[in-house]
Amino acid sequence: MERQDKELAFMLRYENIAWYDEGAVRILDRRIYPAETRFVTCRTHVEVMQAIRDMVTQSAGPYTAAPMGMALAAWECRDMEPERQLEYLQQAARTITAARPTTKDRLMQVTQACIPVAQKALEQGQRADLAIREHVVQANNSRYAQIKRTAKHLANTFPDNGTVMTQCFAETIVGLMLLECRNRGKKIRLFCPETRPYFQGARLTATVCAEMGFDTTVITDNMPAFVMANEHVDVFTCAADVISMDGYVFNKVGTSQIAICAKHFGIPVYVTGVPDAGHPDYRSVTIEMRDPDFTLQAMGVRTAAQGLGIKGYYPAFDMTEPSLITGIVTPEGIKSPSELGRYFETSQTRGFLC
Repeated sequence: MERQDKELAFMLRYENIAWYDEGAVRILDRRIYPAETRFVTCRTHVEVMQAIRDMVTQSAGPYTAAPMGMALAAWECRDMEPERQLEYLQQAARTITAARPTTKDRLMQVTQACIPVAQKALEQGQRADLAIREHVVQANNSRYAQIKRTAKHLANTFPDNGTVMTQCFAETIVGLMLLECRNRGKKIRLFCPETRPYFQGARLTATVCAEMGFDTTVITDNMPAFVMANEHVDVFTCAADVISMDGYVFNKVGTSQIAICAKHFGIPVYVTGVPDAGHPDYRSVTIEMRDPDFTLQAMGVRTAAQGLGIKGYYPAFDMTEPSLITGIVTPEGIKSPSELGRYFETSQTRGFLC
């Protein structure tokens, strides 16, 4: 089986996202990468859930970590009768799925998909944990292959020597769109907002972009309008944690304000992904509210005064309205947000892409 992660940056390779082996899941700690390359080792599926909740892995990382956690759960229950093992895996899937509320449906997809794999392995007298790990690799291969198709459509929107602004860490599509640009000889430059309070843009997106050989500049989260006005930005692009069927995009908080700026300056906004069938409209999506104290610090250093009752406020995501979005870039091509309600009538793509 040819791996679809070859030629990609370090942190986009499967083993460097999350990997199960003999009773443990090893997850790259994205809270500190690239200052340190350190892995968190989880010995139970509950610890995998907690690692996802604690932002050890982010963006699309949980969609590798969660099913690897299911492989770990299969190891935990390996001495039970087959029927009890499947019951244990169902409970493990529910536990892992609860890690983050906004992306609960996506986590449910990847964890539930592991259960029939385990059942088949048990019926054939094989190890369920190894069967699930192999399934995760194959699922990642399939997802990466679909994102490669998306990357070709997205790269069509970039001028040969264009300037692209991103938001947060769009994971696989960042690596694959840059690989597509490199293969075409497109020498784009990128502006990456820092994406507080975890600084995913500064640490993760910028690292991947630079590692793949592209001109990369980090800006603070309050600079997008200035950069758009003065640096000839051609395209603003991001991925999405959720795209509802009515065309609303839920992504890292700050996406909406950049899209508003882009509309003001006449810059197209392209969001990569496919709609989530489990979210018929924007009202079905829950915005995750995280620990407000994180906004009072920067990478562990307190920035707000203490003892004065200063409060923080931390929504993890915001909602970008369809009117601000030029197109949703899918494996089948670029769609208008208004077309998403009919997407699955003709599309062969199922699940999600990130």
